[in-house]
Amino acid sequence: MTLGSHLTPLARSHIVQSDVVFAGLSDGIVEAWLQRMHPDVRSLQSYYREGKSRQTTYREWVEVMMTELRAGKRVCGVFYGHPGIFAWSPHKVIETARAEGYAAHMEPGISAEDCLYADLGIDPGRFGCQHFEASQLLLFERRLDTAGYVVLWQVGHVGDRSLARFTTGPAYRQVLVDLLSQDYPLDHEVIVYRAATLPIQQPRVRRVALRELPHIELPAEETVVLPPARTLTPNRAVQARLAELDALEEAGVPA
Repeated sequence: MTLGSHLTPLARSHIVQSDVVFAGLSDGIVEAWLQRMHPDVRSLQSYYREGKSRQTTYREWVEVMMTELRAGKRVCGVFYGHPGIFAWSPHKVIETARAEGYAAHMEPGISAEDCLYADLGIDPGRFGCQHFEASQLLLFERRLDTAGYVVLWQVGHVGDRSLARFTTGPAYRQVLVDLLSQDYPLDHEVIVYRAATLPIQQPRVRRVALRELPHIELPAEETVVLPPARTLTPNRAVQARLAELDALEEAGVPA
């Protein structure tokens, strides 16, 4: 996720030993750093185009990687963070390669989610944590647990059903806020977060009221975190049942 510091020795070994490396990275500095490890690094960024469906782009990524694999080359794809989180192409190219009889696997990495927990001091085990792609939350019936953390990804282009826009405007984010306001008060403080991708950077953390979300700059790379809005509600029936089991065990009766 952060240049240089988050690359595991095993991942570096795969990069160095490959015949060709494809880079799904949006930062030219990171690509230049990658080129110091391998002489044949090919950027995938040129396949993006305004007005072109991202799904089309991602399918092209799979095909260009498979073309080299079918030619007998050892292929490595390098992506930000964990290559399997909010990344369709790495999963698909591995699936395709295996279906055609090639050996393929995914090497885990430090993701933006991992950075988020560290930078914001959040332990997902304390209250629980839900993660949603923002547009999916809008388009489908989902149930939010407001006693835990809710993390929304790709809010910057929320509501883009065409998959062809890099951002959507305030009106689209207002639809998201209207939906969230069914479960959260409009003055509920939310956190807008972006992990650092260069060692000289600091993570970007902003705290705003939910109602302000449509009116701030919000690139697609930034993540919105909704802290708990209510306390955990005890499940008295289950607690009573467990107390009965505890009493039986203390009395020497098998539960």
